[in-house]
Amino acid sequence: MSNKVYIAGMGARSAIGNTVEENLAALRSGETGLGPIRYLDTVHRNAFPAGEVKHSNAELAALCGWQGTNSRTAMLGYLAAKEALEDAGIPLDDLRCGLINATSVAGMDLTEEFFPAFLNNHHSGRLRQVVQHECGAISRIMSGALGIHDFVTTISTACSSAANAIMLGARMIRAGRLDLVVAGGTDALSRFTLNGFNTLMILDHELCQPFDQQRRGLNLGEGAGYLVLISEALKTKLGRSPEVTVSGYANANDAHHQTASSPEGAGSFIAMKAALEMSGLSVSDIDYINLHGTGTQNNDASESTAIRRIFGDALPRMSSTKGFTGHTLAACGGIEAVYAISGILGQCLFPGLRIVDPVIPEAGVMVNQYETGQSVQHVLSNSFGFGGNCSTLIFSRS
Repeated sequence: MSNKVYIAGMGARSAIGNTVEENLAALRSGETGLGPIRYLDTVHRNAFPAGEVKHSNAELAALCGWQGTNSRTAMLGYLAAKEALEDAGIPLDDLRCGLINATSVAGMDLTEEFFPAFLNNHHSGRLRQVVQHECGAISRIMSGALGIHDFVTTISTACSSAANAIMLGARMIRAGRLDLVVAGGTDALSRFTLNGFNTLMILDHELCQPFDQQRRGLNLGEGAGYLVLISEALKTKLGRSPEVTVSGYANANDAHHQTASSPEGAGSFIAMKAALEMSGLSVSDIDYINLHGTGTQNNDASESTAIRRIFGDALPRMSSTKGFTGHTLAACGGIEAVYAISGILGQCLFPGLRIVDPVIPEAGVMVNQYETGQSVQHVLSNSFGFGGNCSTLIFSRS
């Protein structure tokens, strides 16, 4: 028996859809989820567009079947992870199951509601709004609701978090520690996040243009994306035929700057190179790159430099889907893993939006519209975070 790791199910919730199929339909039609801020209570409501999930907290709670005070982050994560498990359709009884959850915002959306009253009067404020603040609290809530208890852990490495969660899930299965892992990430929009990115002066006042020469910055988004990973032994036992594997992965840290990527793309270069080496694939085998592609001057320049160092003149097709969803922070590696795998399953390529003057100008490289009938066997997906956290996943048709 080999130690392959198979994708048995997927779940996604973002600004462009509340299910995987709704997300894919928007990608096919070119319909962005970015727009005026509707649900987040912020003084910047009319200054910056964002990619909000199209449900209020009350509506999300009803969908979850939850009562009381609930973090939006936990609700988004639970709904997407539940979809992934339902898609897999595998009974969890008698299996060693794990939840590897990624988040950076965690319950901060509730904490923000606590402090105004508390700062005004230290006898005020509702403590139930702070008990979900730390990242692990979100994972505990989700694992309890999902019925997963054998192994539960949380990863918070900024915008590479969900990719690292998938990576750890694959490692646990390859090591024979678990049979099934739900891995991915979730983040809700918060005032802290919006204000922080605004302070860094990397938010776009218009709809973002990742990997375009005229890019001005990023649009924030929210959402959740999860994969159900299973071992080959479980696949054989169930008589299932999943079509896609996690064939390679790697992470690296160039420690260049707290928030900026190195100009030469050192961390992303190392991550992509190591993931390719692990997969046993050559650069010519990669059919498509799901770019991290945030739309900031620094990120897109750094990532494109690293890609050229790896691929030379043999550039594969590529695009960033953040023009649809916004940058969903810790969730982006999970949501975009769903998109990458869906490209393999559907033999199609999903486009970037608003690309007029591409950073990589070679004809036929950037995917600007939905393309069907493509040969997509191997997809490389990048997720890069603050602090130099760089992660790359490779998905392959089995």
